[in-house]
Amino acid sequence: MPVNGLGEYDDQNVFAKILRGEIPARKVFENEFALAFHDIAPKAPVHVLVIPKGRYVSLADFSTHASEAEIAGFFRAVARVAKQLQLENAGYRVLVNMGGNAGQEVPHLHAHIFGGKPLGPMLVSA
Repeated sequence: MPVNGLGEYDDQNVFAKILRGEIPARKVFENEFALAFHDIAPKAPVHVLVIPKGRYVSLADFSTHASEAEIAGFFRAVARVAKQLQLENAGYRVLVNMGGNAGQEVPHLHAHIFGGKPLGPMLVSA
């Protein structure tokens, strides 16, 4: 179910529970700023989620409230994970959904990394 992306942070969301270790995840990478893990319903041969460790509902919330170190650390983690998964040569896609029209489903900022096959056009024509 899509979420607004502008509301209050919900400490009971699935990613908060993964960060606390209450729900297992197939971890790919972790540092002080971010955690990356395989998506449980992959949409491509490689589908990894990267989440910041801070309590941020969406990209709008993150870009407004996160520190410069958190912002840099998160985006560097996304790039590091893509490199670690050997996606750089063939290419990959990074997707961040924000709000209902974009289909954001979890009220915690997350970036999807897709790869492992040609991904086609970004969106269908309007």
